Amino acid sequence: SFRYDNHNRIVEPHLLGVSTEGHMTLIAYQVEGGSSSGKIPGWRPFLLSKISGLSIVATTFSSARNGYNPNAKGMQKILARL
Repeated sequence: SFRYDNHNRIVEPHLLGVSTEGHMTLIAYQVEGGSSSGKIPGWRPFLLSKISGLSIVATTFSSARNGYNPNAKGMQKILARL
């Protein structure tokens, strides 16, 4: 869980890398919390530089969500993935 763009969020992290714009980015499936778009649950990219209050929650997930792309478009370098 973490805070991002003035919203608390709980996500399932799937991919970490460097975007084509050169930003460290987390691609995750948001399962709870707020969002400016109001579309929860759903896939989201998160800039690591904007994440605060990061904590590990007890909830786990056992497999990738539908729509997961291990070679995500918009990423120039992938550092970790499911």
